[in-house]
Amino acid sequence: MIQYLDLLNRIITQGATKSDRTGTGTKSVFGHQMRFDLSEGFPLLTTKKVFLKGIIHELLWFLKGDTNIKYLVDNSVHIWDNDAYRYYNELCCKHGVLPVDMQTFIKAAQEEVDSPIEGYKFGDLNHVYGYQWRSWGTANGQAIDQIAQVIDTIKNNPDSRRMIVSAWNVADIEDMALPPCHVLFQFYVANGKLSCMLYQRSCDTFLGVPFNIASYALLTMMIAQVCGLEPGEFIHTLGDTHLYLNHLDQAAEQLSRTPRALPKMRINDQVKSIFDFKYEDFTLEDYDPYPAIKAPMSF
Repeated sequence: MIQYLDLLNRIITQGATKSDRTGTGTKSVFGHQMRFDLSEGFPLLTTKKVFLKGIIHELLWFLKGDTNIKYLVDNSVHIWDNDAYRYYNELCCKHGVLPVDMQTFIKAAQEEVDSPIEGYKFGDLNHVYGYQWRSWGTANGQAIDQIAQVIDTIKNNPDSRRMIVSAWNVADIEDMALPPCHVLFQFYVANGKLSCMLYQRSCDTFLGVPFNIASYALLTMMIAQVCGLEPGEFIHTLGDTHLYLNHLDQAAEQLSRTPRALPKMRINDQVKSIFDFKYEDFTLEDYDPYPAIKAPMSF
């Protein structure tokens, strides 16, 4: 994962200082690409410990088409809590409803308590990733399952140049708790191998990008398995690629560490449908990371 450290160094040494919607400020570069050969190991950072449980559960959540944090919270994954709570507070202001506190909100989502806001369930994020992946709305009121569609194309027309899944639904942006950062990914089949390229418009390089690398590498491996292919490359193309100004010390600490050998990801080879995977179907072997490095999230 030297190329990830090279990216950190590029941002620190070449990045422009910019403002951002959170008010934190960033150092940013525009346009970067990393390539990961999945035959060389699973691209999970070793220069700091990464929360793999959260990566796997979030990916399964996307694939379920789910957009409510209940599944994540039930599995002790809280990476979407703040976005869900911020969105809920925005709706409360819009509808003139007095909001509950964060702890009550999370409990209400888990227990599926009725909300006083019509059409809203506690914990909903509305039309975010899972909805767009599995239920993209059409003008005639129908829905497109992009994941099922792209897998069918990989199996039956692997030379297609249209094997694309998009989360950037312009008509739905205002109905999302958070517009998608990883907006579009495309698959490519050659020599019995499946590769995937992701375009990510906004890239929180210290906290988010390690998650994104591992998540899409894993998705590529899963889809390769159910399509009878070997994993090829994961190519990560980044747009606004930034370090928040309160992450610079953490990035410097990570740059002081020497990468270790990549771990291996074992997937239950009995699973034949992308929608049948469970958390227990994944085993990470030989992961020997440095300790985690804490950093604040900006919202």
